[in-house]
Amino acid sequence: MATFIPHECLRAAPWKNGGGSTTEIAIAPPDAGFDDFDWRVSLATITADGPFSSFPGIDRSLMLVDGPGVQLTLDGARTVALTAAQPMLWFPGEAAVLAQVKGITTDFNVMTRRDRCRHQLEKITAPGKLARRSAATLLFVAGDGAVLARANGQQFALARYDALLLDADDAQEWQLDALQRTAILRVDLFM
Repeated sequence: MATFIPHECLRAAPWKNGGGSTTEIAIAPPDAGFDDFDWRVSLATITADGPFSSFPGIDRSLMLVDGPGVQLTLDGARTVALTAAQPMLWFPGEAAVLAQVKGITTDFNVMTRRDRCRHQLEKITAPGKLARRSAATLLFVAGDGAVLARANGQQFALARYDALLLDADDAQEWQLDALQRTAILRVDLFM
């Protein structure tokens, strides 16, 4: 059954190091914590330089959705800048990651437990069509425009930072309507 997740109902939790906050969008199983989730999707707001938490056995994807960008140094050797031109990065959760920011940034974060599932994150646009390809698909409106997602008599109006979680019982084909081109992040979760 499709689950609408309005951003206005989500709450941010501050990081222990004080360098930002995380707003959980969805997690499976629904009552899971950091030690036993299969997958987790969230928004991370980075306000200061500092290390990321370590998540051994987890695959992670980050996509910049707001702000000037962030420079990440992985394992003290590889440096990657998340910017509007290159907004996405995949990395293992056990990597030692140090973030450097020039201003407040907001990043879309997907984490999957490597031995239980995997994910694919991509940026798509509305208007358009969505053909599902996994048991669970999460749509997240990253752009400023409103999106109407509809299929088989169901419809959901999504604004910026709202999400729609589709499961195996939902329609395979969805129409995504928008008055202006709007960026949507699509996460396919494969169990």
